[in-house]
Amino acid sequence: MTLRLYDTARGAVVDFDPPEVVRMYVCGITPYDATHLGHAATYITYDVLQRRLRDMGRETRCVRNITDVDDDILAAADRRGVHYLDLAFDQTARFDDDMAALNTLPSASEPRATSAIPDIRGFIHAALERGFAYRSGGSVYFDTQAFSGFGSLSGFGRDHMIELARQWRDDPDDPAKRDRLDFVLWQPARPGEPSWESRWGPGRPGWHVECSTLALRELGETIDLHGGGADLLYPHHECERAQSEAVTGKPFARHWLHQALVHHQGSKMSKSLGNLVFVHDLRQRHEPMAIRLALMSQHYRTPWPWHDGLLQEAEQRLTLWRSAGTGDDGDADLLDEVRLRLDDDLDVPGAVAAVDDAAGAGRPVHAAAALLGVALQEGAM
Repeated sequence: MTLRLYDTARGAVVDFDPPEVVRMYVCGITPYDATHLGHAATYITYDVLQRRLRDMGRETRCVRNITDVDDDILAAADRRGVHYLDLAFDQTARFDDDMAALNTLPSASEPRATSAIPDIRGFIHAALERGFAYRSGGSVYFDTQAFSGFGSLSGFGRDHMIELARQWRDDPDDPAKRDRLDFVLWQPARPGEPSWESRWGPGRPGWHVECSTLALRELGETIDLHGGGADLLYPHHECERAQSEAVTGKPFARHWLHQALVHHQGSKMSKSLGNLVFVHDLRQRHEPMAIRLALMSQHYRTPWPWHDGLLQEAEQRLTLWRSAGTGDDGDADLLDEVRLRLDDDLDVPGAVAAVDDAAGAGRPVHAAAALLGVALQEGAM
């Protein structure tokens, strides 16, 4: 069987030839609020992928970072009158509880940005030494004009990248920048913000540099697959790729896989728009496996709107699967069908439909459900 996945960089579904140990990096949360369904959809996609890779006999080593220092979490902590690390600890614990309830495999590691300050300083120094960064206005910036091919991962035009940078507060109008697309590696801390000493003055890291540093530290110079939500493609992943390859001189990721966005109330689900649906809240009224199945009803590359009807359908599906036989007869054929679906660019909805058909015919589905990460025991998770 050949596993085929869409590669954002190549813009096509291509063969993904997994090594014996598949090194994966998936951008994690900024822990200033609870887990919403956009987060959950992303991490369930990579959970199913890991389960299929392990089913193929591969070991997976998936790293998911925790951004415990950046503008958003500092602002949220200030509004709530709490220390930013206390807020990060509280929300990370809630996130981990939600992920466990949804039966996602634990990450190989969940490094925090604040754990990597010495590594980040070393990375920035290397970027300066190699001529890919410069000091200006008290900050250190990455020089996008010095890196050939900046923008080739996303494929976006310059004007669109500038607009996205503005939306993500990368401030393309910063007068200290040589080019509007340049981005901060190190910045002076404002009064009351956390600060670390550096050879460029006291301050804190920019957003993008932490993921490069953590990925290199945890997984090496070239990783097999890098993932995250589609909204991170630019500026975060574009900048991450550029600075990593500038420092190491090697390809940063063999394959890029992005999760499409979940919409609600007519717009993408996001904290800034205030239209979030939280896993923790849904768990008060619905079984976690029903929530998981509701999210698995949509293909990972297709943006889709959340509505409560999806949960009703998922609860009916869960009841159907649980009512199916538990013997061994029929498992092998169904498992092969599910594997074929997953190998076709993670066609999880197709795999779910195959299990539906088998369960409707009274065939056992427990092994196929397990491959999809759905625990069928009553009260599971």
